[in-house]
Amino acid sequence: MNDLRNMTAGPVLLPGDDGFDQARRPWNLAVDQPVRAVVEAADADDVAAVIGYARLHGLAVTAQPSGHGASGDTEGTILLRTGRLGGVEIRDGVARVGAGVKWGEVLAAASPLGLTGLAGSSPVVSVTGYTLGGGLSWFSRKYGFAADSVRAVEAVDADGGRVRVTAEHDPELFWALRGGGGDFAIVTALEFDLHPAPMLYGGRIIWPADRAEQVMAAFREVTAGAPEELSVWFQLLTPPGAPGFVMADCTYLGADPGALLRPFEAVGGAIADTRRRLPVAELASICDEPVDPSPGVGHTELLTRLDDEVAGVLAGEPIEPLLAVQVRHLGGAVARPVEGGGAVERLAEPYLVHALGLPSPEVAERMERLGKSLVPFSTGRRPFTMLHGGEQAAAAFSPETLARLRDLKRARDPLSVIRSNFPVLG
Repeated sequence: MNDLRNMTAGPVLLPGDDGFDQARRPWNLAVDQPVRAVVEAADADDVAAVIGYARLHGLAVTAQPSGHGASGDTEGTILLRTGRLGGVEIRDGVARVGAGVKWGEVLAAASPLGLTGLAGSSPVVSVTGYTLGGGLSWFSRKYGFAADSVRAVEAVDADGGRVRVTAEHDPELFWALRGGGGDFAIVTALEFDLHPAPMLYGGRIIWPADRAEQVMAAFREVTAGAPEELSVWFQLLTPPGAPGFVMADCTYLGADPGALLRPFEAVGGAIADTRRRLPVAELASICDEPVDPSPGVGHTELLTRLDDEVAGVLAGEPIEPLLAVQVRHLGGAVARPVEGGGAVERLAEPYLVHALGLPSPEVAERMERLGKSLVPFSTGRRPFTMLHGGEQAAAAFSPETLARLRDLKRARDPLSVIRSNFPVLG
């Protein structure tokens, strides 16, 4: 594959080269990525060149800025790093970002304008990968999925052609790229609407773990009547070698939520409370998630209810050896159909549960036990961006949506030159 080096402006690393093993690693260090080469794309021309090379040699291309959603399904592929495709431009409330841009960059640019993108909790997740999978945001209860806000996609298709995809130009591909994943084209830039956020309130309250049942009861009370401007997450955390905690994280699109969060204040015994007015640029400070690569395994479920029985499963016993169990309140705009919307599935389920741990047999057993205990209360579906290694894209879509995505994949990429983290034909 040495001839590939002469086809791109960006560097090409092959097995045996210095830095190859580091370059192929995803953000989740528990995932191995066996690839034929790693190419750092300098521009869209490099993307087209790599796709052309792969077609000619019967290979596939997997695109990742940093690999947050990596599944390890990369055998025989060229790993195309798109992290160098940068740039954030904002005009008339519309952002254009390169494929390598991270959410922290967008929020820093939008915040002084009183605007926000539909970001999640981490500032280092790429806008493109997150949005291709739908993108479940802090503000999705009010404004929907990140994919709902996309206006245009700049990409290179499976034939190596440069395309600009909109609702008017190639509506079927435009539909698929808004929530169907990265299996249909290599995206080089996105254009999407930003949303008003002139005032933002948010933060975290922390209690000792022995308050878990009380905090869960407050969480259920708060979320039972929460307006769409308010998003609240419940989380149990057990850091290795340290006492456990229970936390309530929140954002409110406004200056002050008033009495909406008062049930949490009635719990008492809080050991920290960071709630305050904050600029959108500081959104990531709420959860303060790690920004460096690390190993981890996860499991996600969508819940049909959160009654006493479910609350007992989640908060009634210690979660060790898991690191964290998080419950997110959904509803609002993520549950409502969108006219002309994309492939992202609406979430009728009112709550989401996400468990996280370090790789070990004990963690795997505890995670499996948690999943089984939630079966009577869950639908078995997953948001696309919360699929984990070993799971299939089919878990994220209805049979009708999956069939439509598969038909498009077969029509536009019959040689499977492009391979997403979770291929729709998998």
